[in-house]
Amino acid sequence: MSGPILVFDSGIGGLSIFDEIRQVLPDKQYCYLFDNARLPYGELDEQVLISGCKALITSIVKMIDASLIVIACNTASTLVLPALREVLNIPVVGVVPAIKPAAALSRNKHIGVLATPGTIRRPYTHELIEQFGGDCKVELYGSSELVILSERKAAGIDIIQADIAKILNPIKCSGLDTLVLGCTHFPMLKVEIQDYLGENVLLLDSAKAVAARVISLCLQLDEKNRNRNNSKDEVSGSESKEMIALYTSEEISDGLKNTLAKIGFSNIEKVQTG
Repeated sequence: MSGPILVFDSGIGGLSIFDEIRQVLPDKQYCYLFDNARLPYGELDEQVLISGCKALITSIVKMIDASLIVIACNTASTLVLPALREVLNIPVVGVVPAIKPAAALSRNKHIGVLATPGTIRRPYTHELIEQFGGDCKVELYGSSELVILSERKAAGIDIIQADIAKILNPIKCSGLDTLVLGCTHFPMLKVEIQDYLGENVLLLDSAKAVAARVISLCLQLDEKNRNRNNSKDEVSGSESKEMIALYTSEEISDGLKNTLAKIGFSNIEKVQTG
């Protein structure tokens, strides 16, 4: 596999997916693209989201010669995957809310899905519930505020537990025993969420499942490249491990830059979107 893996999200939430992928594929080259100029995605019109993501992602794919794309955003995954797959000839991996494992693991068959308002209302989410959660009581909770709190935490701003409590109080009062974190931003607040809801509530996200899918696709791509190089009597060079982070807003805070640098992003730049 030659080009980098492109990991995309509206903000820093996709770093929870990126971290899981890098743990199992540490020798790959990565580019993290976040469209923070239009954050939060859960409140955007669907067609605006689809057209904007399609234009941005396809331009960056060409710019960096990406070999694989991970749409590390539940809101975007419910809408833009078909549009991207129509115009790109590289694998595109999306994020699916962990409803299936939640239904299987729930002790009392009472689960919740915590996501952005956009993900909560999409037919795709309700189809997953019908398919995998039919024997469970499933409650849906939408929050854009948690997205903003996650972004603040990544920027080095302390999170006030009272803000978490205000958002999560209906969940705590519901009596559910398993909660799906259906937005990739939310695992960034997993400690705070777990502290408030208590250890009796199991929190689940999709990071490990996405990483497993990426491993499978990378193995396939590596095999194709080996066969191609062997047929041409060529030897491919080792991949660069440089990690690039690209953002769309005019500026990002020094705190967020420091967070990205600590993760290992040596090049942090604004995308010129035209």
